[in-house]
Amino acid sequence: MPAASHLYIHVPFCSRRCSYCDFAIAVRRVVPVQEYVDAVAAELAGRAASTPLGALKTVYLGGGTPSKLGLDGIRSLLGALRSHRRAGLDPDVEVTIEANPEDVTAEAATAWADAGVNRLSLGGQSFDDDSLAWMHRTHNAAATGLAVRTARRAGIRDISLDLIFALPGSLGRDWTADLRLALDLELDHLSLYGLTVEARTPLGRWAARGEVREAPEDRYAEEFLIAHEMLGAAGFEHYEVSNFARPGKRSQHNSCYWRRAQYVGVGPSAHSYDGAVRRWNAREYEAWKTRALAGEDPIEGSERLTSDNTLAEEVYLGLRTKEGLSTHPGDDQTVDAWVEAGWASVVGGRVVLSAEGWLRLDSLAAALTAARTR
Repeated sequence: MPAASHLYIHVPFCSRRCSYCDFAIAVRRVVPVQEYVDAVAAELAGRAASTPLGALKTVYLGGGTPSKLGLDGIRSLLGALRSHRRAGLDPDVEVTIEANPEDVTAEAATAWADAGVNRLSLGGQSFDDDSLAWMHRTHNAAATGLAVRTARRAGIRDISLDLIFALPGSLGRDWTADLRLALDLELDHLSLYGLTVEARTPLGRWAARGEVREAPEDRYAEEFLIAHEMLGAAGFEHYEVSNFARPGKRSQHNSCYWRRAQYVGVGPSAHSYDGAVRRWNAREYEAWKTRALAGEDPIEGSERLTSDNTLAEEVYLGLRTKEGLSTHPGDDQTVDAWVEAGWASVVGGRVVLSAEGWLRLDSLAAALTAARTR
């Protein structure tokens, strides 16, 4: 089996659960840093034969909130990775850490940079204080700009910012103002996500009781298209349905998923893919930690992709990106209708969705997958 060159490490710890969050997290007042790092090292050692790591091109510390590991925790975690005998680091490796703005202190950012972190993904979500409080975020609007400036002074220049659009109208958030404030920070990368209501979240319970109404589809579409126009005019390429980057500043790690490259995931709920089989770890921290430290594989499940699964993934992931998807014989009837509607274009033998097309991504991908299986 060829060695994977992309590694995801899930750090589950958070100070509190955000109102919209359905991720695998562990809310801890005191984070068990060394216990967690030891469990990651144990999982890496135990899985070396089944999912070998080659010279890593990307390492992504996601969560949860990886910055909750503190200065010594990040150093220790990346040190454990470097000591893993099968995993070298490519000289140009992209090492990303997700962080909350309030965790980006001068001391922390310097320590991260010294440990090898060269890319920061900030969970800003909004520049509106009322919206941040409603989302149960632990920072205020001013903290995001401060975090960006602090990281730059420490030498971390590659910075991405997450924002959420299509918030409930009752909050009165000005989406255009949020985008302008993000542009004022002169960032290289933005990730924009429409708010979704998940049943097992505070937001899901509020919606079930009728206390919150989701943004209507027309406003969701309007805000998505506003971002597409504003960021495009500012020099960003809309290179994936949720992601915008200045030239040469795409997320290399996330791009590996859209290319269906092999990757290894460690930590609770982390997924891996070897080109044929997807596997995922135990979701809850205690179960994952106990099994990893006992020398057991913390896998919870796996799936060998069928030819139909592979086709559906290739179509869906290809259509998510600016590069699009190679056309096949028999696509004409389906794709021609999209082109006529303004949802797609065909460039160099590839079908590329427009921003309007991306708003219909799920249905268009399903239609093309069905056409290719007939």
